[in-house]
Amino acid sequence: MPRFDPHPERRTALVTGASSGIGAATAEALAAAGHPVILAARRVDRLEDLAAMLVADGAEAVAVALDLADPTSIDACADAAVDLLGPIDVVVANAGQISSSTALGTDPDEFARNVHVNLLGSQRLVSRLGPAMVERGHGDLVFVTSDVVVRPRPHMASYVAAKAGLEGLARAMQMELEGTGVRVGMVRPGPSNTEQGTNWDEATVLHIIPAWERWGLLRHNGALLPADVANAIVAMVSAPKGTHLTLIEVQPEAPVLPDRSHT
Repeated sequence: MPRFDPHPERRTALVTGASSGIGAATAEALAAAGHPVILAARRVDRLEDLAAMLVADGAEAVAVALDLADPTSIDACADAAVDLLGPIDVVVANAGQISSSTALGTDPDEFARNVHVNLLGSQRLVSRLGPAMVERGHGDLVFVTSDVVVRPRPHMASYVAAKAGLEGLARAMQMELEGTGVRVGMVRPGPSNTEQGTNWDEATVLHIIPAWERWGLLRHNGALLPADVANAIVAMVSAPKGTHLTLIEVQPEAPVLPDRSHT
């Protein structure tokens, strides 16, 4: 029986933002499931360390540089991925960048860069790799979005706008690719324990948190682990043919309260 029955026996996956967090966890989970993996991100040294670890565990894995704000880098990554591990059957567009500025307070060039990283770069990448999937009649395109699409957060305007655009792109692609054998899915995580936002200084955090509290966006302090989101991504691409998981929303479970009298 083929390894991925009823899918093709070899399903090479490309994961963006694979140098840390959700991307790294997804690459590990896909490799454990038998997928050859292309690790793509800007921090190539981290990618190479992760690729070496996966190879030592018996997987096929290679590192490829990728800057989603640079069209030349995106094109080179797409070409290198196919050259190194053959046709790509799974693309996980996970890389993201969060700016803590407001809609009116963000420098327009910085706003544009954030949109490039979170939206336009992913569109360019899948436009390079998706047509071959359509020609073969098989593939999965997975976009990691964010719950800010349905629960926008102030002081994250460029991220909110770009992720909303990413979901719009994915939904349009779902309709356009229906009947081609190529599935398009979205995994929408809630608050997650990753490196995103960890470069914010204390003053920024203290300024933003009250605004989030005012809009009821901090109901509890639970956070997803990268592996929690990675498991949802693997479930999406592993669904049998004839099944299309269009959206998986993952939220952290609230910590158990010491007083359970309300139950």
